[in-house]
Amino acid sequence: MDLPKTLENAVSQLKRLPGVGERSALRLSLSILNWDDENIRNLSSGIENLLNIKKCESCNSLADDVLCELCKDPRRNESQMMCVVESMSDLLAIENSGEFSGSYFVLGGVLNPLKGIGPDQLGVSKLCKKVVDGNTETVVLAINPSIEGDATCSYINEVLPEAIKVDRIGFGVPIGGSLEYLDSLTISQALKNRKSL
Repeated sequence: MDLPKTLENAVSQLKRLPGVGERSALRLSLSILNWDDENIRNLSSGIENLLNIKKCESCNSLADDVLCELCKDPRRNESQMMCVVESMSDLLAIENSGEFSGSYFVLGGVLNPLKGIGPDQLGVSKLCKKVVDGNTETVVLAINPSIEGDATCSYINEVLPEAIKVDRIGFGVPIGGSLEYLDSLTISQALKNRKSL
């Protein structure tokens, strides 16, 4: 049976989401059709408002304004400890563990020369400036364990001033695993068991 074009369009857009295939997208679309008009408009508006999200000028996290909520928080002490993560999902996973109260820096990826991702694309010079300007004592590299992740950690360790203590989170994190899929206890233990580079 051919679906109405409007429904087909909704299905094709929803299946672009990670983990959503054709059948799931159709189920979601049909479910949304059962909502009242106001809820459908709220969903549409919520998604459209994602266009207004900015990158925090300080840490590259997501923000509604120039600075994200974490960078605005006066309880965050940038001079003591900064956690460097690969993605916003990783930052959220660490925040949900409740074990870290310092500042963050979101790289937005890892070094991957085959894909054209080098230090400039990750903002490594911005990271170094933030560390030096904030008189940061310790940088914790919470980057996923992979060949690219290891190379990124080694590179960051090399370019940061020698006076800065550089740790890497401990590995209760499985090789090839992603922080965003780990439970809070595993992340908590990984942060406690970090090691110096």
